[in-house]
Order: sequence, then structure tokens, then C-alpha cells
Amino acid sequence: MTNEAVFAISGDCPHNRHMPYSNYPTKSPLNCSDASQPVVKKPLSVQSIFADTHSKRATLPALFISHGAPTLALEHSATTQALRRIGHNLPKPHAIIIMSAHWLSPTLEINSNPAPTTWHDFSGLDPKLYQLNYPALGQPQLAESLAQQLSEHGIRASTNPIRAYDHGVWSPLLHLYPQADIPIVQISLPHSFDAYACYQLGAKLASLRTEQLLLIGSGSITHNLQNMRWAADSEDEAAKDFKSWLLHQLKTDIPAALQWQQYANSEHIHPSDEHLLPLFFALGAGQRVSVVSQRMAHHSLGMDIYRFD
Repeated sequence: MTNEAVFAISGDCPHNRHMPYSNYPTKSPLNCSDASQPVVKKPLSVQSIFADTHSKRATLPALFISHGAPTLALEHSATTQALRRIGHNLPKPHAIIIMSAHWLSPTLEINSNPAPTTWHDFSGLDPKLYQLNYPALGQPQLAESLAQQLSEHGIRASTNPIRAYDHGVWSPLLHLYPQADIPIVQISLPHSFDAYACYQLGAKLASLRTEQLLLIGSGSITHNLQNMRWAADSEDEAAKDFKSWLLHQLKTDIPAALQWQQYANSEHIHPSDEHLLPLFFALGAGQRVSVVSQRMAHHSLGMDIYRFD
């Protein structure tokens, strides 16, 4: 396999203490609704949608999953084994809310498609990939509720009733929940969002973890496709150094982590930022980071999985 494989990133489709999100500026303000409208302060809640959310169950974590190449869907590796363990050990979520690096949009959108199709948003890879299907249903009522509540909190969001599941959604979830029996609501990654805005959005949704919703950021801890060497045993030392540095900041200095582009040579590790930003969505939704799995694949792709509680 060569580096000619193409992974789509466009949106076109057929810890130390948990710091208050408002302390961090964004390059594009997250609160972008009509300023004349009152902003609601109460936490987001979807208890009315799921009948048994009042029963006492453990609060779910938020996850950051490095999904690597689309071929993850066919792998039997330490990463896929870790995903299966998570799915087996966690209480079953009522629904999954996921931000993928592969849905970029002009503004914040929420997938309200009741039955999204499996989108094979890549080319030049193993033909077996194109036969895979992940038939998990959507949850339009949840999507509409999120859009409405976010708007009430001063965050403009709209629903998208035709969006399919890109591989940032289905390739890791195929291992995490292979039965595809948990409804999924995907949220987009607006072009204007940086680490601060993603952190803020995760913080807004953090209360949903107590209602047995699983929040996931799906991207890659390192992501330089030009440096990929398919199936190589070698490891990019610069990429490993970066993820070691960033994990240390996540544990000890969140403001420094949010300013990850200050790291020397960061543009070599992430020539574009869309695969790292979902990490900060998960960080905003949690408090303490712990490592579920760490490894490198294809020389330059970090495959780390982090849990945020």
C-alpha cells in the first residue's frame, strides 16, 4: 500500500483541576447567537428523552480516540483490543455524541439523520473496507434538543438531517460497540474553532455524562500523512516527543495544552489542526486524563486513546 490513499477531511457528504471554560479566549467566540437574547445558565439535560436516566448509574467518561487510517476498521491490534475493552467495561450509554475530524463545516451542525449511512470517505485502500457497514441509528430528538439548548446557551447550532457517518465515526465505533446498537449524534467541527472553542463546547456538554451519554472526540494525537510509511515498524521520534509533551500538559497545565501550537515543530506533527482539535472537545467534557492505550502506527500516526473523568 502506498501513500496515494486519500482520506477526506472535508464536510461534503453523499488534569489538574477542571478549569472554567470561560477563562479561555477563542479566536472565534463560541457564544455567537443574537446578543439581545437572554443566555440560559442551567446545565444541558436530556433526561426527558431517555426514560431511565433517573436511575442511579455511573457517570460516563469522555474519550479521545486516535482513529488513525481507515484501515483501523479491519485491524486486530492493541488499539482495537483497547476499544473493545472500553465498550465491554463501561455501562452501556443511552447515546453517543461524537466530534470527528472528518466533518468540517462553516458553522456548528448536529446530525439529526435518523439512519445515517456508512460513508466510505477515502480512496485507494483495501477493497474490503468498502464492504463494511455500521448500521447504528441516529437520534433526531437528541440532536434537536442539543441544538435548541445550545442556542439557549448562546451558541448557534443547526441540525443536518442528511449527514452520513464518516470513517472518523464508524471505524473506531465498529470495535468499541460492534453490535451498532447505540444511537449516535455527530457534531461538526466548525472551520473557525480552535482548541479553546472545542474545549468550551465540551464543557457545555459535560453535564450529559451524568445522564449516561458518552462523549467522544475522534481524531489523531499525531497526524502527518506525508511522513506515513505503511505497515512500517519504525516510529517517528518527533511525533512521539510531541505526544509525550502534550500528555504531560494535559495532566499538569491545561492552558499550555490549549496553546499546543507553541510547541516547537508543531506544524510538522499536525500540518493542519483538524485531527487534534477533537482532543480538546473531550478535555472540556472531563477533568482528569488517563491513558487507555498508546502506540504508533505507519511510522507517524499516534494511536493513543485517552479517557477524561
